[in-house]
Amino acid sequence: MNDSRLSVFRFLSASPTARMSQSIDLGFGRSAAIWSNAHDRMSYQRPDGHTFSLYLSGGAGTRRLDGGPDARGRPGVLCIMPQGYSSEWEITDFFEFVHLYIPDDQMRRMFAETFDRDARLMALPEVTFDDAPALALRLRQMTEAILAGGHLLAEEAMTQAIHDLFVDPRYGGMRACTISGGIAPHVRRRTLDYIEAHLGETIRLQDLADIGQLSAFHFQRMFRASFGVSPHGWVAHRRVERAKMMLSGVEPIAQIASACGFSSQSHMTRAFKLGTGLTPSAYRQRQ
Repeated sequence: MNDSRLSVFRFLSASPTARMSQSIDLGFGRSAAIWSNAHDRMSYQRPDGHTFSLYLSGGAGTRRLDGGPDARGRPGVLCIMPQGYSSEWEITDFFEFVHLYIPDDQMRRMFAETFDRDARLMALPEVTFDDAPALALRLRQMTEAILAGGHLLAEEAMTQAIHDLFVDPRYGGMRACTISGGIAPHVRRRTLDYIEAHLGETIRLQDLADIGQLSAFHFQRMFRASFGVSPHGWVAHRRVERAKMMLSGVEPIAQIASACGFSSQSHMTRAFKLGTGLTPSAYRQRQ
C-alpha cells in the first residue's frame, strides 16, 4: 500500500495564510525553514517525518485544539511533532516560528550514530509548548544559519539538537556522550586540505565527517577538541582570510563573496566585519 501521508512542511505550504520567508536544505531529505502564520486553522493528519518547532515571536494566539484547553504558545517554547502523530491547531494572531524537518530513517541513523544504540530503540516524544532551553538554543542557532545561508552552522545545530533532545531526562534520558581526544593527525590534515579546496563551495558537516569515517556528531566534538573551534568557526575564519587576500586585487566584492563561499555580499560583509572589525570596502581602502 502506498503511504499517502504529507509532511508538516507540505501541510503548511498548502495553507492560504502561512508564509515561508527562508529555508535551507540540509541534505538527505533534512531541511529547516522560517515561517509565519495568522488567522488560520491547521490540521496535521499523520504527517510523514519528524518536525521540531520553536516559536520565535508571538504565539499567544496559537493553541492546540486536541490538547489541554489552556495550553497556548509563546516565544521560546518547543513543539515536537513525531511522524504519524495527528494534531489540530488554531491560530488567531500573527506569530513566527522555525521548523526543522528530519525524515524517520535519518532521525534513526543519527540516533544510532550518536549514542551507539540500536535505531529501533529510538522513541521520539510528542511535545507541545515545552520550555527546553538547550534545544531552544540549537533552534535559534538554526534560525541564524538559515538567515545567513550557513549550511555548516545549520548542520552543527541540527546534530547537537539531536544529542540534546535525547539526553534531556524528559525526552529520553540517554547518557551524554563524552569525547576523549581529538582527530587523528592524518585525518586533521586531510580535513583541512578538503576545506581549503572547497572554500568557494557549500561545505557540509557530513562530508567532513566522512573523511575520518566518523558520525557528524562525533566529528563535530572531536574537531573542536583538536582545533579549539567548531568546523563552522574554522571555515568562517578561512573564508575571511581568503577574502582579505582577494581584496588586495580589483575584483568586485560580490565576486569575491561568491569565490569565498559566502551566500551573498551582505553575508560576507557581516562575517568580515565580525572577524576584522571592518567592512570589506573599508579594508580594501586601507590596502
